[in-house]
Amino acid sequence: MRILIVKISSLGDVIQTLPALHDMRQALPQATFDWVVEEAFAPLLKAHVPGLARVIPVAQRRWRKTPLTAAVRAEKAVFLQTLQAEAYDVVLDFQGLIKSVLIARQARLAPGGWRSSYGNRSEDAAYEWPVRWLVQRPQPMPPRIHSMQRYRRLAALALGYAPRDDGIGYDELQVTPVEPDGSVMLVHGTTRVENEWPLQHWIQVGQALVAQGLPVSVPQANPAEAVFAQQLCEAIGPQAQVLPRMGLAALAARMAGCVGVIGVDSGLSHLAVALNLPHVQIFSQPRIWRAGPVGCSYQVAVGGEQAPDVDTVLQAWQAVWADFHQKALLPASA
Repeated sequence: MRILIVKISSLGDVIQTLPALHDMRQALPQATFDWVVEEAFAPLLKAHVPGLARVIPVAQRRWRKTPLTAAVRAEKAVFLQTLQAEAYDVVLDFQGLIKSVLIARQARLAPGGWRSSYGNRSEDAAYEWPVRWLVQRPQPMPPRIHSMQRYRRLAALALGYAPRDDGIGYDELQVTPVEPDGSVMLVHGTTRVENEWPLQHWIQVGQALVAQGLPVSVPQANPAEAVFAQQLCEAIGPQAQVLPRMGLAALAARMAGCVGVIGVDSGLSHLAVALNLPHVQIFSQPRIWRAGPVGCSYQVAVGGEQAPDVDTVLQAWQAVWADFHQKALLPASA
């Protein structure tokens, strides 16, 4: 059986789909899996998810800026040729949007093959109702469900096994740490202004970590983030360093060498969860219930209706830090 996953974006959602891939591989060990994903996230899957046969990049974000140019038309033709190079028994649209289901419909089906996606909207989850009419097997979803469990439920119902919620299931992500430095990574960058946390708050958190004996590392992905990171590290002092700009696959390896992460609601924060690091995730909006970490006592979300204050974040950090190290001291059979 060959199965195509269509989960294009965003980074956090792509990462939270990995437990569904884990479940599918457990239930169907002989199946082969391909994945269509936005080009920016393809290197992460190619480098660190070895269970995939093909990772097929798509550039919808870039293409829509100049949709009618010859270069874009040529790239779309190459994408379609690549997509249709294999025939699929099952195509699963985990996005639930018109843009994703149209890709699912372009995929070539094997004889008897079919497509599936969500049959209805769930609270706070992106969904466009025509999707249910554009696949052969729409699957019913509860009105309120965590995003990761929504992905796992779609896969289970579509492929005929019982939905699982017994643990996280990020085993598909395999990252070898590079340059372990004992630092706590402060993930301040986000594409959403409403998710940002003030510079002065980050400075206080960084200074508290340094006082705890923990150095700080700060990633940056664009000029604005670089300026923010530089200001942050200069205020914290010599135990804080701005990381050089690097690709997503390399940054995952760098993060894997950290001792923990404090970050805003962003794809990199979800990556910290997948890497099983002690983590505090800062939310500035009510989606905390739907997207925050679950199933691990040393990974917590704080905030929600409004951004948390510094004391709340630091108290959460001390709790997850203590819990992580307490579990590390327990015997393997405990």
